[in-house]
Amino acid sequence: MPKLDQIIHNVGLSDGSSVSIEDNSVTVSSGGKTITREFRHPKVSVSSSESGILVTCDLPRRADKAIAGTWAAHLRNMVKGVEEGFEYKLQAVYSHFPMTLKVEGNKMVINNLFGEKVPRVAKLPWSPSDVEVKVENKTDVTVSGVDREKVGQTAANIERACKIKKRDRRVFQDGVYIVSKGA
Repeated sequence: MPKLDQIIHNVGLSDGSSVSIEDNSVTVSSGGKTITREFRHPKVSVSSSESGILVTCDLPRRADKAIAGTWAAHLRNMVKGVEEGFEYKLQAVYSHFPMTLKVEGNKMVINNLFGEKVPRVAKLPWSPSDVEVKVENKTDVTVSGVDREKVGQTAANIERACKIKKRDRRVFQDGVYIVSKGA
């Protein structure tokens, strides 16, 4: 396999977006929304250009090439997050016992899942300014925010809180499930 002398990934920015790079941390901002993330590696570097953000690596090995591609994907997600945002939709499914969903501070409380007396609790580890969780129509949950990883982890926490154990999943399908992942 031939050795490459350099890898360059260019991540484009729209007109309203701006980027600043200081001490291995990249801050992308647009329309009052900002995301900051740290990128540190001895061979891979991040710099800004007229067209956007450049991820470069000189004389890359396989691992360095993979890290450069991963960083480019993270930066594309950051740019998409500040421009459009990320939104996950979840839906509560129940057959006999009607469950109720409430957001209380930094947790989501699921009452009456399978008729259980003790409510299930899903952690919402980030503040509402980072990740916003809304319950609509008693069964629809919308998780939205700027950071893709935080939005996805919050949706996963809600889905995991309703996991049913010691029952056949084909028969007992009650719970809160991710229905769509979109921008």
